[in-house]
Amino acid sequence: MEAAKSAANEEMQENKHTDYIYMVTGDRLVISMNAELDHHLADEMRDVIDTIIEERGVRHLIFDFSKISFMDSSGIGLIMGRYKKLQENGSISIAGANDSIQLVHTCKDVSQAAKNIEK
Repeated sequence: MEAAKSAANEEMQENKHTDYIYMVTGDRLVISMNAELDHHLADEMRDVIDTIIEERGVRHLIFDFSKISFMDSSGIGLIMGRYKKLQENGSISIAGANDSIQLVHTCKDVSQAAKNIEK
């Protein structure tokens, strides 16, 4: 029984922060923002995401925007930088983007980088 629990913990890792929550399952990272995506949050998330990609072998990254309504240009930089890291052997998806965030994505061609943009 303990071996099964240990294997499950290795397979799935969830971490909670005040401004975001992330979960790693296999080669997939889902990161959900709980606060507006500005330059302060983007800087922290960039470090965390890059570390997880390198240490855990993440190839698929999903940004969940369902709880936020604002993202500045540093959020675009965060997405595009992770796209460049994963473009050859992985993917980026965007979920839960409201109309204003979708407009930012469209204007900055982020939609080309992200495979799926879902409301």
